[in-house]
Amino acid sequence: MKEIELRNVKGCTDYSPREQYIRNYISDTLKKVFEKYGFKPLQTPILCYYDLLALKYEEDSEILNEVYKVTDQADRSLALRYDLTVPFAKYIAINQNTKLPFKRYEIGEVFRNGPVKLGRVREFIQCDVDSVGIEGQLVEAEFVALYVEAYNNLGIDVVIKYNNRKFLSGIIIEAGISEELVTETITVIDKFEKLSKPELEKEFAKVGLNSEQMEKLLMYLNMDADQLINIENKNEILAEGIEELNTLKGYIENLGLLEYVQFAPSLARGQEYYTGTVFEAYVKDGSITSSIGGGGRYDKMITDFINNGTTYPAVGISFGLNVIYEILKNREEFTENALTDIFIIPMGTEIECLKIAEIMRKAGYKVEVEMRNRKMKKSLEYANEENIPYVFILGEDELAKQTITVKDMKAKAQTQISTTNILEEFNKVVDNSKKI
Repeated sequence: MKEIELRNVKGCTDYSPREQYIRNYISDTLKKVFEKYGFKPLQTPILCYYDLLALKYEEDSEILNEVYKVTDQADRSLALRYDLTVPFAKYIAINQNTKLPFKRYEIGEVFRNGPVKLGRVREFIQCDVDSVGIEGQLVEAEFVALYVEAYNNLGIDVVIKYNNRKFLSGIIIEAGISEELVTETITVIDKFEKLSKPELEKEFAKVGLNSEQMEKLLMYLNMDADQLINIENKNEILAEGIEELNTLKGYIENLGLLEYVQFAPSLARGQEYYTGTVFEAYVKDGSITSSIGGGGRYDKMITDFINNGTTYPAVGISFGLNVIYEILKNREEFTENALTDIFIIPMGTEIECLKIAEIMRKAGYKVEVEMRNRKMKKSLEYANEENIPYVFILGEDELAKQTITVKDMKAKAQTQISTTNILEEFNKVVDNSKKI
């Protein structure tokens, strides 16, 4: 047998049962919110044709450099999906009989061969919600409401930053920069808060901007919202972007959500497919500097895929499960909570214990039965180590009396309950324990 070093691929992680419990909690919480807002579940393949994923990008673009490329036995050029948006667009293009508007959510694995750091790995799960067939800012305001409710349900205080790509393109043009350089300039602006002024100027120079254009653009990017909205000599793209921003702000204000949002004129979102409003969600206390969610409007992607003369307006947002997990993993409710409610220890009563386990499981309890014939002390140690709150012990004497011993492991209390009325009597034990 060959000897190999047992290790994970860099950026890929094994999650223990307790860790995966937290991750499942996150996805389950998000699913409930998604469905509450009328989004329907969708599943798309992890494996895609490379040409599909590369369709919207130049070959040397940053996102394509992070794509995991593979081939099949017929030497076809394939790739692992890097997000859930392009596969969603492909689904609509293939299924043109889909009734619009269509709102979907998808929670699935994606892969990016990029830098590894806290909250950013190479195999990770995205939790996406998208709508297609709805124009305007009303649906975008609903996405803000969804963001707020989802993060509140997860117990995370967030600030949702928003901007508009038309607005951003407009101030670039207003700075005297040609339309041919807009996309490359936006790519640099996306790094605005991460780079110093000299570093930004160096990057802008690579794009082809002169010093006058740089100064004017940086002036715009450092203005507050009121100043930007009142820029004189607005070009058409800028005027449209400002109108969309004002409309969205009005909806958000009417929904009572202004305290959760912040206008961010340098927010660009790196992907080239965004056409209007863009969002990013951040932890309010700044404990994690990277975004924990993002998205926006992308009206051209599905439209260009289908190319039948019809416009398919689309907007979507994503939640980063991995980075949300990093926020929640050390919280007390997860480190102390048990994955099992009841641990049953048989003493020559294995079949009877399995029957009792089935009764309790049908009632909604998570139950595990001791099956290794360990000594009582070892079995109780296991229950303590796993933070299991209740232990049932059933021996021949209890069986004869139709009773079972219940140990409350936290209260260090013990009582006998009847096996003929086990659910009602055990529920009383739990209720009494909560009162202590």
